[in-house]
Amino acid sequence: MPKVSVKVKWGKEMYPDVEVNTDDEPVVFKAQIFALTGVQPERQKVVCKGVTLRDDSWANFKLVNNALVLVMGSKEEDVPAAPVEQTRFVEDMNESELATALDLPEGLINLGNTCYMNATVQCLKTVPELKNALLSYDKRSGGGTAGELTSALSDTMSALEGGGAGACAGAAAKLLRALHATAPRFAERGPGGGLAQQDASECWTEIVRALQARLPPAPEPAAHRPSIIEQYFGGTLDVELVCSEAEEAPTRTSESFLQLSCFISQDVKYLQSGLRSKMSEQITKLSQTLGRDAIYTKTSKISRLPAYLTVQFVRFYYKEKESINAKILKDVKFPLELDVYELCSPELQERLTPMRNKFKELEDAKVESSLNSKNKNHGDSSKEIKKKASLPYWFEDDVGSNNSGYYRLQAVLTHRGRSSSSGHYVAWVARGNTWLRCDDDNVTPVAEDEVLKLSGGGDWHCAYLLLYGPKILELPEEEEEPMVTDVTDEPAGAPPTALA
Repeated sequence: MPKVSVKVKWGKEMYPDVEVNTDDEPVVFKAQIFALTGVQPERQKVVCKGVTLRDDSWANFKLVNNALVLVMGSKEEDVPAAPVEQTRFVEDMNESELATALDLPEGLINLGNTCYMNATVQCLKTVPELKNALLSYDKRSGGGTAGELTSALSDTMSALEGGGAGACAGAAAKLLRALHATAPRFAERGPGGGLAQQDASECWTEIVRALQARLPPAPEPAAHRPSIIEQYFGGTLDVELVCSEAEEAPTRTSESFLQLSCFISQDVKYLQSGLRSKMSEQITKLSQTLGRDAIYTKTSKISRLPAYLTVQFVRFYYKEKESINAKILKDVKFPLELDVYELCSPELQERLTPMRNKFKELEDAKVESSLNSKNKNHGDSSKEIKKKASLPYWFEDDVGSNNSGYYRLQAVLTHRGRSSSSGHYVAWVARGNTWLRCDDDNVTPVAEDEVLKLSGGGDWHCAYLLLYGPKILELPEEEEEPMVTDVTDEPAGAPPTALA
């Protein structure tokens, strides 16, 4: 069906020449209306010639050029104004006022069970190198559905960087269309005809796969990887297979990964133990010696650590009786700071040691300085003479790696509900020394200890995906004035200065 230009009337407001493409889903048109009026799609009643527009189908809703479309519905923030302006305290502010007062970033509107996509985007946005690569992406480069998805994500990042609610709504609609084209299963409908809920981990995988195909590595001399995804998210494993039932020479191979998995068993109470158990496991495979399947011990050691480490909690399993992916609600604690040294190969551990020693020296110096300050009461401790100088977090010959084994949590993607095909997804992201809860277009600050409560154990939000960034070594230097920096403003390839 061709594009048409219609007039949209909302209350006393008239918006002429609104272009509508009825090849798109109705939620896209509702997103356009939201951009114009501020009325969220779920609060809209859209009528043309007595016919109400449905969310899942245009049905009998026929549009022609210059047709008049009536929109009924109010904005959530529409409340009677107070007669006298009063002082507003943070505790008394609503979410909209709080966002303005604290300069909170934009969120992404839910276009109908699209929280899984919104949460994924907000988590990936915390990686400055990836965000900057997307902002500079050449949208004319083509690339099929992967190129369209990358282009749409580039527009979404631009909108989130200050395009306003209207730009974010339009970008979210474009991103959803590109995601449906890349992976048609995300366009599935539920029993009521609306878009079905999807799995956020599968969405993460599809987006990362598209970026892997379209984004080149950062322009660094030591960037030897085919894309920025392998450069900053990709790791390698040294794998050894030993047959438990026959005398066979061990088989040694190398495997690549873009994320690690934490399987949740009865004994797993902490992230570290879940990761450790996956590194040594029993598998069944064909034995050439025995001519049948046999038990092998598979031992894996990390031989290349990426700058940004993604960890998936394997919380869903197929429940045959109900035919659903049921959820494991078990409480599994995860740390704000993660050390993966013990998971690494001996060769990599040796390479990690110099930077780890520097971290230890700095910690020892801080302790000694603290003790000296206490002994001198106030002494030199009141003088602001220190500047943060950051050392690169990668190996000199491998930009985008991690050279210490230390990580700092920077994003958590959570799920609330009992199955992957229902419930709600939310992103919790670090911005400097604060944390934000990105619940679709509702962005609010939260305390750090609230993030640690996302470990599971009940029907509250459970951590599903964790994104750890490199812990930065900041050396104090003698300066006349302190320097304040923000990791989110670093150019691609430069060492961030404030993740810790």
